[in-house]
Amino acid sequence: MNGEFLLTAKALHIIFVIAWFAGLFYIPRLFIYHVEAQQKPDAERAALSAQLKIMTSRLWFIITWPAMIITVITAAMLLWLVPAYLSMPWMHVKLGFVGLLILYHFSLHWLYRKQKRDEFPMTSTQLRFYNELATLLLFAIIFTVVFKTTFSWFYGAGGLLLLGVVLSVGIMLYKKSRKKNSD
Repeated sequence: MNGEFLLTAKALHIIFVIAWFAGLFYIPRLFIYHVEAQQKPDAERAALSAQLKIMTSRLWFIITWPAMIITVITAAMLLWLVPAYLSMPWMHVKLGFVGLLILYHFSLHWLYRKQKRDEFPMTSTQLRFYNELATLLLFAIIFTVVFKTTFSWFYGAGGLLLLGVVLSVGIMLYKKSRKKNSD
């Protein structure tokens, strides 16, 4: 029974991590669309803003927040069921990255509340860069869990830095392409 309970908790943890990341990846896209909608004529802007607020609210409170809460609960269950994890250095690193991910989640909530009041503290380009923090944290967490003690931190940090550079270049090329196509 305990083995099945452990596997069930682990499966639920993985499922809700995926759902949480889906929300973390998509909500900044909605923020970007909302910022860009502000450049539209009044009637179009009003319609787009109203629809984007509905979509954002549903994604945030029906998918992303519940997934984050269930992820944290199932993680706590796993640590309770296998307390030896807490003595492993890789778990400390993973929990550090998860802590950063939770801070990122709360920063998105701050942006959600701002946009709900029609305040836009970041440009669409800034949001595109900000959106990639979740990608970097996902890579960091997955590689930490998979490689555990055999993971080379030097290569890991270099890989994350390289991934960040690749993502940044991609964002800049996308912006350049959009500007060229709109001219």
